[in-house]
Amino acid sequence: MSRLRRLRLPGDPDWDAASDAVSDAYFPHTLSPRVAGSTAADVDVGVTVLGPLRIARIGWGAEVAIHSEHPGAYGINVPLGGVLETCVAGHTVVSTSGLATVNPPDTPTDITRWSDTCTIVGVKIDRDFLVREVSRVTGQADAEIPDQLDLRAPEGASWFRLVRSIAAQPDDDPLLSNPLVAEQLAGSLTDAFLLAALPDDPSDRQMPRPRIVTRVLDALRADPARPWTAVDMAETAGVSVRRLQEGFREYVGKTPRECLTEIRLAAVHDELRTGGASSVTDVAMKWGFTHSGRFAAAFRHRYGVAPSQVLRD
Repeated sequence: MSRLRRLRLPGDPDWDAASDAVSDAYFPHTLSPRVAGSTAADVDVGVTVLGPLRIARIGWGAEVAIHSEHPGAYGINVPLGGVLETCVAGHTVVSTSGLATVNPPDTPTDITRWSDTCTIVGVKIDRDFLVREVSRVTGQADAEIPDQLDLRAPEGASWFRLVRSIAAQPDDDPLLSNPLVAEQLAGSLTDAFLLAALPDDPSDRQMPRPRIVTRVLDALRADPARPWTAVDMAETAGVSVRRLQEGFREYVGKTPRECLTEIRLAAVHDELRTGGASSVTDVAMKWGFTHSGRFAAAFRHRYGVAPSQVLRD
């Protein structure tokens, strides 16, 4: 998380300056230090913005209380340590490492205890964007989002790994400033969150899974460079995202995303081997790879050599 864009505070910030910085990075709020004489000297705040979603890192360095109504967006607070005690819609949610508190939009919320050792990763998702993704992921018009998410469960852990991976991109990564890439990453993060937060829906168990798998694999092979999301693949199959993933696990032993990566790697390998490519980066981006480091590692794992070596040979 160290590559989140850190916001600069004055050399000797007071609580008002620190609160303003956090409001700009995450949500407007009212701040109340809980210990007399505490200072804002150790406040740490940074943010990565992806269109309708942003990822913030916030540490106050002192025990505080916060009031916010989270206007227009969901706020998912993940403590990296310490204790986060929140009164959400009249009842208390206590989150420590491995748990996340989900704050609904436009709802009075009080963090009654944000301990001095608690730094959070906060994920802010625009309400309308999340509602749209709920419909695409579940096929339902709405869904009840729980007030706490278990990040120790497989789907919760997978979502948080994705959050940290995206937030760890270099500050000057041009891809994050590309609106289309930002929207795609925001969609992937939101879909992964919904898969972790919402219960399974048995309504789409009827379609034979081999047909689901075949239909999606055919679509991926026909257009591997398309910026596929999990929702796009599920819509191609006519089932929910969760059902699609279960079908691939059962009949392929891999996720749809892993299959897409293999198809793209093969396309890159073939193009590099023909000798017509001028740049590994250009070819990788052409076939849908937006992260050069992960692409190079995946290519070497798959073919045992660096992509640049295939281009030279």
